[in-house]
Amino acid sequence: MSALLSDTTTRPELGTEAAPPSRTPHRRGRRGVARWVVLALAAGFALLMLAPLLLLVLNAFKTGADYSANGPLTLPESFSIEAFQQYLAIVDYPRALVNSIVISGLVAVLGTALALVTAYGIGIGRVRGRGWMLAIFLLATMLPQEALIYPLFYGAQATGLFNTIWSVVIVFTVLQAAFGTYLLSSVMATIPPSLLEAAALDGAGRLRILTTVVFPVLRPTLSVLVVFFFVWTWNEFYIPLVLLSDQSAQTIPIALATLQGQNSIDLTALNAGSLLSLLPTLIFFLIFQRTLSRGVTAGAVK
Repeated sequence: MSALLSDTTTRPELGTEAAPPSRTPHRRGRRGVARWVVLALAAGFALLMLAPLLLLVLNAFKTGADYSANGPLTLPESFSIEAFQQYLAIVDYPRALVNSIVISGLVAVLGTALALVTAYGIGIGRVRGRGWMLAIFLLATMLPQEALIYPLFYGAQATGLFNTIWSVVIVFTVLQAAFGTYLLSSVMATIPPSLLEAAALDGAGRLRILTTVVFPVLRPTLSVLVVFFFVWTWNEFYIPLVLLSDQSAQTIPIALATLQGQNSIDLTALNAGSLLSLLPTLIFFLIFQRTLSRGVTAGAVK
């Protein structure tokens, strides 16, 4: 009788479920260690990527004597702006900065606008030979700049645009728009035809469909193109070096590259100039970082 009572007391009641076994501390400990390892690897990789920038900043605030005595891998004995003063005394930085901002800004806006109009006719207009056109646009983005420099040089001379910023603006507007057309035409092909047909039934013309239907849908992608075109044009070197031989029209990368060949200058001034050349694009990227992240992730989650 006692055995029967003990059996009934230990047996779970009908209709109840046993509680799931809790995670063992050993398993949770392994997951915690794995997270710390991943975090340490990510931090080490970030430091490795930032190492050139940190060395650039450290050497920009060194004096020439400090750099010669201790080398590039040491902390400066005292933070000095002598290198910046030497760089600004040789290079007309404000003029080069204005030239770079004007050229990059115009190319970013005009290139994106031209790509939008061109891709609208190819991606939605469904013109004949659409595949061949996209192949030509893709080929234009793959051509090396060395293959284009001779016709561009003689064309700039023939049109009187040589040594003016408009020669570079026109060239890079067309080149960047070729890539933008290839990208936007593929995105426009994914727009539901029913949306365009509804706008057409409401009496909207092609221009109104572009401005009120297509443009709002593609706004995140267009913002990404503007940021990319600005940064890409800012860093361009070879074509502006050939078309902008006059110092009054040179951009920041050209002024920095020709500095060592024209003057006797130490490496600290070159580091200071490189830092000043990097700051505008870094500020521009930080300002539009949220816009860029939204444009890249747009359409990933519906």
